[in-house]
Amino acid sequence: MEANQTVCGRFAPSPSGRMHLGNLWSALLAWLAARSQGGRMVLRLEDLDPDRCTQAWCDQVMEDLEWLGLTWDNEPVYQSKRTEAYHAAFAALEGRGLIYPCYCTRAERLAASAPHRSDGAVVYDGRCRRLTPQEREELSQTRRPAWRVTVPEADVSFVDRIQGPFSQNLARECGDFILRRSDGVYAYQLAVVVDDAFMGVTQVVRGSDLLSSTPRQLWLQDQLSLPHPEYGHVPLLLSPDGRRLAKRDREQELGTLQSRYSAPELVGLLACWAGLIPEPAPVTPEELLPLFSWDKLPQADRTAPL
Repeated sequence: MEANQTVCGRFAPSPSGRMHLGNLWSALLAWLAARSQGGRMVLRLEDLDPDRCTQAWCDQVMEDLEWLGLTWDNEPVYQSKRTEAYHAAFAALEGRGLIYPCYCTRAERLAASAPHRSDGAVVYDGRCRRLTPQEREELSQTRRPAWRVTVPEADVSFVDRIQGPFSQNLARECGDFILRRSDGVYAYQLAVVVDDAFMGVTQVVRGSDLLSSTPRQLWLQDQLSLPHPEYGHVPLLLSPDGRRLAKRDREQELGTLQSRYSAPELVGLLACWAGLIPEPAPVTPEELLPLFSWDKLPQADRTAPL
């Protein structure tokens, strides 16, 4: 990001359920990181999946952010209304010969994958990239393909504001990844790259579970001649038994938390866990602005003792 460029951060929740404590943690830190630099904050509702995302959940997300005092600029952007933009980016990659159809079932994808990465994901080995035109034609008679992008044997490196240097070899540690599902829905990796550029996002603050997806996004940005935002991946909040929080954890979702805490009390808990205040105490997001510092934020995941 250029020194004289105005910071623009973003919220990008998936409206498939009530936000949980981990979502609130990331949202608060993203807001503080942008606003403490006098920056803008934009809201994108990542409602790509029509089976899981509804307008009711979109409305609930916005109501919950407002309850916490996390404001945003401009009108929210709905990914469900951005299909034409994703199609244009997909067509640009296809025009360069980087896209191919994948007819594998889930079981076949796993069988055709390299050994698991350290984070538990599998790496697709490009099986369908090697199909002959005749084989593709035969498979197309009985299956609707997903569409993958061919990645190079190349290292993509960047310095994260929180986690430090990170590097990934796309071919060995990522593999050809899906850009459009077999039902025609565009995948997260393509949509997020197109939309961050469209919305003028210069700073992405999100959970560390998305750290390994960043090299894919940086590479896609280069292929589409889009700018690179600055990235900061915050540690995850874990349940008392060490699990990652999920929307099914009713004790940690906002509807339950609202019956136990006021908004300033909940913000104070998150601020204490982030190292911004020494003890939990009621506080508003605005009151935290002069206290925010990247250097105070922890790198390791931590338990949310509620």
